[in-house]
Amino acid sequence: MLAPASVLDYREIAERRLPRLLFGYVDGGAYDEVTLRANQEAFARLRLKQRILRDVSSLDTRTTLLGRELALPIALAPIGFAGMMARRAEVQAARAAERAGVPFTLSTVGICPIDEVKRATTRPFWFQLYMMRDRGVVRAMLEAAQAAGCEALVFTVDLPVLGRRYRDLRNGMGVQLSLLGKLRVALDFASHPRWIHDVGLRGRPLTFGNLANATPQRGLLELLAWTATQIDPSVTWKDLEWVRGSWKGPLVLKGVLDVEDARAAVASGADAIVVSNHGGRQLDGAPASLDVLPAVADAVGDRTQVLMDGGVRSGQDLAKALALGARACLVGRPWVYGVAAAGQAGVAAVIATLAQELRATMALLGVTRVADLDRSVLEG
Repeated sequence: MLAPASVLDYREIAERRLPRLLFGYVDGGAYDEVTLRANQEAFARLRLKQRILRDVSSLDTRTTLLGRELALPIALAPIGFAGMMARRAEVQAARAAERAGVPFTLSTVGICPIDEVKRATTRPFWFQLYMMRDRGVVRAMLEAAQAAGCEALVFTVDLPVLGRRYRDLRNGMGVQLSLLGKLRVALDFASHPRWIHDVGLRGRPLTFGNLANATPQRGLLELLAWTATQIDPSVTWKDLEWVRGSWKGPLVLKGVLDVEDARAAVASGADAIVVSNHGGRQLDGAPASLDVLPAVADAVGDRTQVLMDGGVRSGQDLAKALALGARACLVGRPWVYGVAAAGQAGVAAVIATLAQELRATMALLGVTRVADLDRSVLEG
């Protein structure tokens, strides 16, 4: 391959550079990965309406989200274990996002802690919350995020239990391995000496930065398995009220796939919602995020800001999501492919690629502002 041209080119490089277990974790989904594929297929089904002889010499990709002007209608999504894909990956991604003028979201189960990301950046970033069984741990994370000046809290609510992810299980994640299985995983990692040196040794990825006092310190597989025991399946709307009362700032609810849930989220004080099926990693057979987006946007888009994630791999995909009612999109796998392939420069290149593709798409649609992308640009 010569210079990578698309997000999928960075995916190909990431696949070569990462141990199979780690690439499978990033790239895979739940069960037979039906919903994972549906997320991208939904974008492929939509047809765009090309228009001609319009003045598109000046294109504006800016938007306003949660009171902040963004250079591009995206935010980097929270990715657990991201720091296992590249050395201190969350810091590298946060720096790239800041320079591109878009938000970065740090995961509860990221490798880098809040204070490390804060020291590496000059603008506020977002923090994503999983509700853990120990509310004291949750309270401490909220206090740390508040003290660091995090701009928004993204509360992920579609994970009462972990979706069963066959690809991860086949690769040895979350299961008791036989001696032969352990040997196979060890050989896979040994065949990636660059990862061992740059990430395994220099990156110190064997603890979650925001949960350092609670996580096991024994090794990678133990750390991965530990997470499944900490998610709280008893979370209800009352817990959302508790979070709302504990967080002084914009609250984003991530994981909405139902119109009635969207209405309830708005009634509970969410400042924005993310239409999301967790990237196809939870309930396999759930609808594609893009397929749900129009109904949710129609129902609550006049009362809250509607975002979406799941399946965005290009600027054309981004244009389609905006046309169906999204204010912006969270992108997750694309930035992880970028950071695994080329570190901060890879993330910057992925963001720049999405921006270039969005501008080209807008020009061919005859639209000069992202605010003017609506259903009129779609065929049918």
